[in-house]
Amino acid sequence: MPRTLGIALLFCWFLSLPLQAHAEKQRPNIVLFFIDDLGWRDVGYMGSDYFETPHIDRLADESMKFTAAYSAAPNCAPSRACLMSGLYTPRHGVYTVGDPARGNDRYRKLIPAKNKTVLDDRFTTIAERLSQAGYRCASVGKWHLGPSPLSQGFQVNIAGNKTGSPRGGYFSPYNNPQLSDGEEGEYLTDRLTTEACQFIKDNAQSPFFLYLTHYAVHTPLQAKEQDVAYFKSKPAGKLHQHATYAAMIRSMDQSIGRVLQTLREQQLDQNTIIVFTSDNGGYGPATSMRPLRGSKGMLYEGGIRVPLLIKWPGVTQPGSASDEAVVNVDLYPTFLEMTNIPVPESALLDGKSLVSLLKDPQSRLEARSLFWHFPAYLQKYQGMQQRFRTTPVSVIRQGDWKLLEFFEDGHQELYNTRLDIGESRELSGSHPEKVEQLSQALHRWQKQVQAAIPSALNPQYSPED
Repeated sequence: MPRTLGIALLFCWFLSLPLQAHAEKQRPNIVLFFIDDLGWRDVGYMGSDYFETPHIDRLADESMKFTAAYSAAPNCAPSRACLMSGLYTPRHGVYTVGDPARGNDRYRKLIPAKNKTVLDDRFTTIAERLSQAGYRCASVGKWHLGPSPLSQGFQVNIAGNKTGSPRGGYFSPYNNPQLSDGEEGEYLTDRLTTEACQFIKDNAQSPFFLYLTHYAVHTPLQAKEQDVAYFKSKPAGKLHQHATYAAMIRSMDQSIGRVLQTLREQQLDQNTIIVFTSDNGGYGPATSMRPLRGSKGMLYEGGIRVPLLIKWPGVTQPGSASDEAVVNVDLYPTFLEMTNIPVPESALLDGKSLVSLLKDPQSRLEARSLFWHFPAYLQKYQGMQQRFRTTPVSVIRQGDWKLLEFFEDGHQELYNTRLDIGESRELSGSHPEKVEQLSQALHRWQKQVQAAIPSALNPQYSPED
């Protein structure tokens, strides 16, 4: 190679270095607010008449609202496993929290499927994909998928471990090995917010993914005294009236306000994607999802429909909305497309990117079905008439139609989610052709993903004793 040509190529390479660094910095940051047990109606913009969420409501005005957004499971750990892996529950085997045989032994007709409590490291999480592309990734708050998120793509872990609720409660001392205690009486939601804001400041010069996964508003229901007193003095709403739960929501909302303010102060707000959602439906004894039926732990709409906001500066239209049915496994491919990170040909993902919807709220995704598979039992809440929140069940939503198939006796329930969002009119008798169509599609999917389907009888089953 001629010496002059070699020098010229070296000079061009040298000039390209800052351009490469600039291109990497231009990749948007992502902040994912993943709230624990927050119900579909638990925020102001979704119609709560008692809870107060001014910061979230303002974010809703700046975002695209999804009115038919779902979690991929009705309780904490499996929903998080689906989010992180981009896969439905049969793919990773995290079906429920802890023991799949919950509730009274003599009422459980079947032996449930075996359950995993750890998301296996063989699955490539969204954090690993982002880390490989140069992102700095932090998990701040609840992990619940194993000992630590540090083995699955995160470089920073604050307060995350295998537990699903605060060991020591919401006030310091926290009894959390992954979080040092603050001053006596410090509130956990506030502390996690401080940690999240510091992470933003420390990483303002490089692209980052902040997974702020609050323990709130999961039990135990504990809040700051002054906030509880405020809500006790407020007239009860027609929909909501639990003062302590309302106070926990207020602290969570203030947390989001602080994080958004930090992004503005660091001049990062125009290059940061904001996503706000929940891991499953609300906690039944403290809140209501009406007109939705059910609550956390159920496969009716109240257990799996969740609020979802996405703000992508320069892309999403402020105040726009979509009624397209989406699910939290969609966030994985969405984040990859947003950040121009290619999906490896060998990668298996169950979700679909929402970028086309974010660019045009009038557009539609390619026709598809959504699936849930929960081969386990969940005990009832105190005061419930039925024996379980759910028995083993598989679910398909296709278009406006939703079919639930219960494994104990094989009975099926059919609902039209557009005409009957409250699932009050069971239509299997009047639409047998739709039942057959959805049932066949559900069975094909179960076979495809090798879904564990309970069939062995429980020897302790004795419902008449």
